[in-house]
Amino acid sequence: MTAAPRAAAPRVVSLVPSATETLYALGVEPVGVTRFCDRRGPVAVGGTKNPDLAAVVALGPDLVVVNDEENRRADADALAAAGCALHSMSPRSVADVGPEVRALAERLGRPVPTPFSAGEWEEWMASVVSPHYWDAFVAVWRRPWMSLAADTYGSSLLDLLGVHNVFADSLVRYPEVTLDEVAARAPNVVLLPSEPYEFGERHAAEVRAALGSVPVRFVDGRDLFWWGARTPAAAGRLRAALSR
Repeated sequence: MTAAPRAAAPRVVSLVPSATETLYALGVEPVGVTRFCDRRGPVAVGGTKNPDLAAVVALGPDLVVVNDEENRRADADALAAAGCALHSMSPRSVADVGPEVRALAERLGRPVPTPFSAGEWEEWMASVVSPHYWDAFVAVWRRPWMSLAADTYGSSLLDLLGVHNVFADSLVRYPEVTLDEVAARAPNVVLLPSEPYEFGERHAAEVRAALGSVPVRFVDGRDLFWWGARTPAAAGRLRAALSR
């Protein structure tokens, strides 16, 4: 008996670093990624905010993965108009990550990896819930200083780990703040991530000058802001960074 021909691997372009990492976890090597992705061979098709749309279309993708924060609506609309099938992944919380990974796996006909299946994801979340201990100022940008509100994946992940975001109540998802405003919220820890702004010791010194003896922790920005396949291990690394 002749074996049935093996289905060709889907041709996927990822315009989202988190999704690129998740695609590899699903056993799908994208044919195109952004220059911000941790890529291992695919064609680079520009940035998240300024992708080379012609290069994306030329790759003949079966699917283009986009995100409503990372990518511009105009670019997504242009790709759709050019005949590209789109798949949006835009989680706002850790609870959203399991369903988002499952949806992508289903779209690509791939098995759902552990611990992202229905029920399993909720069990994992329950296993890492921690009591409230920290009140954190989470910096995401400087010039101006910016933080994040509750309606963001990063704030949700920290909340799971017992870290209250002192700007969680902001009506703007990524509010501009001053260090005087930060001081008024009395954080007992400051988190300085490595991206999207690369914070260093000179920025920590600036924070200490404004806030006094509040401890400053440097964290991997990818662990804080990249969702998907990274989330379970990232939670452990962030917990370790906070306990130093």
